[in-house]
Amino acid sequence: MKLLAVALYTYKGAEVEPICLGFAAELSSFGYFQRGSVKELLSFTSKTIVQRTQPGQRQTIKQEDYFCHVHVRDSGIAGVAVCDRDYPTIAAFSVVGKAVEEFLQSAGDSWRTATADNTEALQVLEAALLKYQDPVAADKLTKIQKDLDETKVVLHQTIDSVLKRGEKLDTLVDKSADLSLASQMFYKQARKTNSCCKMM
Repeated sequence: MKLLAVALYTYKGAEVEPICLGFAAELSSFGYFQRGSVKELLSFTSKTIVQRTQPGQRQTIKQEDYFCHVHVRDSGIAGVAVCDRDYPTIAAFSVVGKAVEEFLQSAGDSWRTATADNTEALQVLEAALLKYQDPVAADKLTKIQKDLDETKVVLHQTIDSVLKRGEKLDTLVDKSADLSLASQMFYKQARKTNSCCKMM
């Protein structure tokens, strides 16, 4: 999973080229001599998709193994995240939203008066690019799912460790001194009657 680039633009309408407020890219997975060309291609693609996205809309465009996630807000500011195919879409749009919010908090409305490409948002974008390489950091839902998966693994390991010596639950019930004779008989009878409720 890789977040390749994060960018912010001002949307000026479908007929006017958007103004770049900052473009941060992490291209170490490409060859040294390819990085400049890749960065130019990503910037061009991002700018083109922003220009063709209506305010209030989100779009995801697939180009080979990469996805360009764009959100143009009604206010006219647009955010872009370029990721590989393994980076979750929800997390990518979350990165876009957080980058826009952090930029707006630090810059206010100064972006509205921009007339040419600049690097006003570069510091915020570089920090976001580093911080959100792991999609779990960007999206709370992904973090919750990861925590649940880890809990499930621990639960399976716990059950396996209890029964690790090949002991079966029936054998443990027979050996248990804590269970009364009536409880043992009830368990065995219920086991015979309810074969659909087989525990192990």
